[in-house]
Amino acid sequence: MLGRLFRSFFFGNYFYGCCVVALSLESSIQQGIVTNSIFYYFSVFCSTVVYYTYAYQGQDLAIIMNDRVLWYRIHSKQIRTSQLFLSCLLLISTFLFFIKLTIHWLDISFISWVSIFIFPIVAILYYGSELTSGKHFNIRKYGWLKPFVIGFVWSGIVTIYPSIAATIEQNSIFHFTLLKGLLFTKNFLFISALCIMFDIKDYADDYNKQLKTFVVRVGLRNTIFYVLSPISILGLSMFLTYSMILNFTLLRILLNTIPFALLLLVAYSMYQRKSILYYLTVIDGLMLVKALCGILGMII
Repeated sequence: MLGRLFRSFFFGNYFYGCCVVALSLESSIQQGIVTNSIFYYFSVFCSTVVYYTYAYQGQDLAIIMNDRVLWYRIHSKQIRTSQLFLSCLLLISTFLFFIKLTIHWLDISFISWVSIFIFPIVAILYYGSELTSGKHFNIRKYGWLKPFVIGFVWSGIVTIYPSIAATIEQNSIFHFTLLKGLLFTKNFLFISALCIMFDIKDYADDYNKQLKTFVVRVGLRNTIFYVLSPISILGLSMFLTYSMILNFTLLRILLNTIPFALLLLVAYSMYQRKSILYYLTVIDGLMLVKALCGILGMII
């Protein structure tokens, strides 16, 4: 029973929903803004699970064979029920979030409107033809660009969205500051590095499809040493710059350094082949570790 629940939690993308909520909370606390309403967090959780599950269902499951694909085939009815339930919950929570607001929509700044729409638009374009009928532009086919597109969308959702939602709830104006830019870049680089690790998992399939990911282009060793390591170090430098501007204490800096140290450690463990659950629990689990360390560092 526990094994089935464990697989459902990760294969069903509920863990991704937990990660996006945790990272959003971390970002809010680090930016010093009031945390959003419970309806906002329900909305981002449900939309994340629905998006990833729907996109995965759109893939050709007859071609790809792994434990996750088998799980989707066996639990197709359960997945459809979950998608319907979460979609209804998403609509209700979004409605309840907006019904509380007393703002004038015309007073929302142009940069807020751009920030609201750009991330879901890029997320839709990422899968392109898998999510829509016919032949459409598909960012995913550009292998080297894939991880940075995912990192961009995730960073926007967990860094920019909480700030915009807070300003809308407080009927104030959203400003894109240097500190927001540094925090956005730090999250962008961290999540992009995780996505590159996932490309290592898909090396054989991407090679057969001639999808030029970093590991297909330059090999595993060069990807780890010349792509993953610099990205991780650059992400850490973004945080250190952010922490110096805000005069973080040494303990706060050390706690926020832990996820980047683990990121490098996991990157160097990629020489050995791992199971799909390893990637979903350990590699994606670094997002949750990052959020917990960031929150703990701010409240101690």
